Amino acid sequence: MDSNPEIVNGPNTSNSITTTTTANTAIASSSSSSSSPSSTTTLSRYENQKRRDWNTFGQYLRNHRPPLSLSRCSGAHVLEFLRYLDQFGKTKVHTQLCPFFGLPNPPAPCPCPLRQAWGSLDALIGRLRAAFEENGGKPEQNPFGARAVRLYLREVRDSQAKARGISYEKKKRKRPPQQPQPAAAALPPPPSASQ
Repeated sequence: MDSNPEIVNGPNTSNSITTTTTANTAIASSSSSSSSPSSTTTLSRYENQKRRDWNTFGQYLRNHRPPLSLSRCSGAHVLEFLRYLDQFGKTKVHTQLCPFFGLPNPPAPCPCPLRQAWGSLDALIGRLRAAFEENGGKPEQNPFGARAVRLYLREVRDSQAKARGISYEKKKRKRPPQQPQPAAAALPPPPSASQ
């Protein structure tokens, strides 16, 4: 999976954005993020990651040419951001002309591009979608929940599954084993209708 990508000047940015990630995430830290040393509450790993992702997206908007305000950000801008992140991906995605297309474990190196893994992008969008609403955005105006973003993620998932020979199936939730009810606790049969 992805780890430690570094975002540098891209087509629509003027400053570099340095990022770090955990093994299963796409993008993380903004050089503009700061933490308060007087803070006594410890945020969870997820909350820290969400805050870093939010700061990074905010810096991406500020570095965009022309700069964008969050209120003018749309699903199209989110897609532009996700495509921009692809250049820092570490997941090999084979092209259809590659002899290893569809092989999960290719036997040799190939010149196919590295991309952000679908799972990383999906997790990133989930965190940004939550952060948008936590920062005062209205759910109906959330650009991270736009239909175009959902379709893009589905397209990335399907194309990476074909190219890498890996199926992305929804994991079934494990249900706790049910305890058999004792016979004495069973309900008595309904009374008969005889007169």
